[in-house]
Amino acid sequence: MIYAMDTNTIIRLLNHDKSVVAKRDVAVMTGNQFIIPPVVDYEIRRGLLYRPSPKKENLYNSFRNYYGVGSMTSEMWTKVVHVYVDLRRKGFTVGDDDIFIAAFCLVGDYKLITRNIKDFENIDRLQYENWIDA
Repeated sequence: MIYAMDTNTIIRLLNHDKSVVAKRDVAVMTGNQFIIPPVVDYEIRRGLLYRPSPKKENLYNSFRNYYGVGSMTSEMWTKVVHVYVDLRRKGFTVGDDDIFIAAFCLVGDYKLITRNIKDFENIDRLQYENWIDA
């Protein structure tokens, strides 16, 4: 399985949250892989630029190099539009960043690791787990 990490998960890893680090380590030891959605990369990098932390920046760059950052394909952009319309028709509003992350995961068949279940629970077929509050 390939896990896509949401911003809140990466922040926990950068802060050495023992529970999240342990779950990531178990996932790696059991043959799973990770990827960073491009919108998450943007969110983390803008945060590190706004509040510089050389240690966290170095650690995050290690994550980027090891896990890789995905890219938004035309298929994913099409999925973004469909997810947005589907949510609106159901009466839900979700931020664009989360819709981009969801579309990235749906098209790539990635399981999202996030604490932000509320914003993702109404998106059809999206697989997700909460490693923070579990």
